[in-house]
Amino acid sequence: MAHQVREHFGEQVMATEIPRNVRIAEAPSHGLPVVAYDPVSRGALAYRELAKELISRRVTKPEQRALAPIGLLEEDDETASVR
Repeated sequence: MAHQVREHFGEQVMATEIPRNVRIAEAPSHGLPVVAYDPVSRGALAYRELAKELISRRVTKPEQRALAPIGLLEEDDETASVR
C-alpha cells in the first residue's frame, strides 16, 4: 500500500513511516501522546522523525531563528538543518 501511495503522490509523501506499535495505541488511554507516554518507543521516535521532516520541508529564515533557541536546528556556516 505504501508503495502505491508513493508511486501516485511522489514527492508529496513523507519519507518517514510510522510503524504499527502497541505504545502508540496505549498512549491515548493514559491521556498522553506517545512521545510523552514512551519517548523511546519505535512509534514515538518515528513521530519525532516525521516532525523533523515536516519542519525541514517548511523552514524559512525567520522560522530558523525561532527554532534555534529550542534546539531543533543545527546551524553551520552555510545552511541550517533540522536535528
